[in-house]
Amino acid sequence: MATAVRTTITDRVAVLTVSNPERRNAMNLELSAKLVDAVHSAAGDDGVGAIVITGEEPAFCAGGDLSELAKADPATLRTVYAGFLAVADCPLPTIAAVNGAAVGAGLNLALACDLRLAGPRAKFDARFLPLGLHPGGGYTWMAQRVLGPQGAAALTLFGDVVDADEAARIGLVYRVCDDVVAAAVELGARAAAAPPDLVRTTKATLRLTAGMATQAEAVEVEVRAQAASVHSDEFQQRLAALQAKISRSSR
Repeated sequence: MATAVRTTITDRVAVLTVSNPERRNAMNLELSAKLVDAVHSAAGDDGVGAIVITGEEPAFCAGGDLSELAKADPATLRTVYAGFLAVADCPLPTIAAVNGAAVGAGLNLALACDLRLAGPRAKFDARFLPLGLHPGGGYTWMAQRVLGPQGAAALTLFGDVVDADEAARIGLVYRVCDDVVAAAVELGARAAAAPPDLVRTTKATLRLTAGMATQAEAVEVEVRAQAASVHSDEFQQRLAALQAKISRSSR
């Protein structure tokens, strides 16, 4: 069966399903290129306001294609990483709907998203060191950003493998959901319902202020963006609608 990244759109949310069924959605050069194209296509579609990434059942992504990794040079590895980076650099809100095993590169793919939801069968396994493989794709940076130094060490150096509930307990995922794709679409639709330019700007601000040392620095970044939003047509229209609703309810 051919590799593919299938796209469906519901409520302005693009669901990208990574599919390499013969290898439990292992990430290879072909699939990575298709993921890059799918992410860029969704981000460039005015009818899309958020992106959900999931895997062809029963897995999320079972890692990198080991037959390709065995002979990879740095240029080849960077091509494989392009899929993760396309997700990480996407200007739209992104959600990983982790429906099964997320191993190695699959854990990278989940970490690259802004938010992670886990289905009941989700499993998270770095598995780089047991294979004799150094982590790649920005994994060490992403894992420490999400889990902190100790949590990243537990998964990476000590080979801790966590299920959905434990992933939620340690903050690797936001929530465990019975129907993880449906839950991800519901969350994504909330972001997609907001003014598109405002969502993109706010996501960029979240990333920028995350690296700042003080609240005062964040205030200076936010004040300009918030002042611009106050004068936007979207805010004025939504404010007028809210005021009208309050007026009607008080009669």
